[in-house]
Amino acid sequence: MAITSSAKKAHRQSLRRKRMNDQRKKSLRNALKGVRTAAKGDVKALASAYKAIDKALKRGLIKKNTAARRKSKISRSLKA
Repeated sequence: MAITSSAKKAHRQSLRRKRMNDQRKKSLRNALKGVRTAAKGDVKALASAYKAIDKALKRGLIKKNTAARRKSKISRSLKA
């Protein structure tokens, strides 16, 4: 366990960041799941998934290429 006050604070911050990252990852997964269950050409599902992917990219949860790959995959699935 952390001894110094700065180590205790760092631990609290890491727990807070983990909690927020877990929430963001869950929202990303839910948005992608919504696209998989959506009908072909559903623009709202596509827009919400793009938004979730862009937010995850901005926050550093996924890398740039991963975001581009996921966007491409969902747009192909809704277009076909």
